[in-house]
Amino acid sequence: MTSTSTITEKPKRLLSLDVFRGITIAMMILVNDPGDWGHIYAPLEHSKWNGCTPTDLVFPFFLFMVGVSVIYAMESKKATVSHRKLILKALRRTVILLLIPWITQLIFHPDGGLAHLRLPGVLPRIALVYFISTVLYLKTSQKTRDWIFAIALIGYFIIMTFVPVPGVGYANLEPETNMGAWIDRLVFTPDHLWRESHTWDPEGLLGTIPAVATALLGIRVGSWLKRKDRDDQVKTNWMFTYGIIAVMAGLFWDLFFPINKALWTSSFVLYTGGLATIALALSYWLIDIQGYKRFTYPFVVFGTNAITAYVLSGFIPHYMGMIKIGGHSIYQTFFAPYFSPVNASLVSAIFTVLILWVVMWIFYIKKIFIKI
Repeated sequence: MTSTSTITEKPKRLLSLDVFRGITIAMMILVNDPGDWGHIYAPLEHSKWNGCTPTDLVFPFFLFMVGVSVIYAMESKKATVSHRKLILKALRRTVILLLIPWITQLIFHPDGGLAHLRLPGVLPRIALVYFISTVLYLKTSQKTRDWIFAIALIGYFIIMTFVPVPGVGYANLEPETNMGAWIDRLVFTPDHLWRESHTWDPEGLLGTIPAVATALLGIRVGSWLKRKDRDDQVKTNWMFTYGIIAVMAGLFWDLFFPINKALWTSSFVLYTGGLATIALALSYWLIDIQGYKRFTYPFVVFGTNAITAYVLSGFIPHYMGMIKIGGHSIYQTFFAPYFSPVNASLVSAIFTVLILWVVMWIFYIKKIFIKI
């Protein structure tokens, strides 16, 4: 990882994308760091299985923006820089993103060691989706990517709902007996899966296929935003239209392939991708077209150092929890005595977001942008 103390001349950044990314990262930190996991407002929890809460939107929104960002990072380089060089650079970033959570686990859970290291996860999925979508962008046309998007969603639907699961004898969408869970146990073994289950993983290997489709949708929207033969209002109108169509298609598919984040079902891709398109269209219209920028600064601070903020969100709350005041944690001292349990948990989470924002603000004003 390297840091830069000066901002080099680059293609113009899309302010609305930075704001959208910053809001998403802030939400990601908020839902990942409650003061008390036993007391959380329902919208700040993941759905138990089928369905979609606001919290379930955070990860697909981020992967959608990975796709949009690929366009803004590579469009000008695609025709002038060796594709081999760009792919090797993407591979280096991918390896780093894979190593960060594995090293973090060894720091926080040294007793587990390599024998119980969780291999799938949020950053590993981001890494794989980023690399695959980058290669597809560099090596295929938009028409080909549209076909890959459709094949990924339909193919995943067929695999999950029609192919019998070995050892079970029939296709199903249950947590421990679906095809994705069987593949994860086969490839990773139970010791390297999600600690809460050891029988399946919400960021499993097979689910990477539709997750790539989420990024491909982002690439499609990013390509539309970068078009110079359409004015901004037309772009916005069509983004709203495409977003609404995707949401409706996702809700229809939900009737026989339920919207489910853990499985990253095809209906989930369309539903969340449609909402992400609508949200980006609204952000683009408000910020880049109408010029409402006064509220953007706090989110830009997060959005321009998104991965750094996410990585630090795993460290800072951990060490904050080790601070004792009169034998009590910060949560027990400043929040639990003064609020109801669920509000204390929420206020503590907001406090964590603010602490991380201050750290990222220091980075921002010093022009330190950590690039992987």
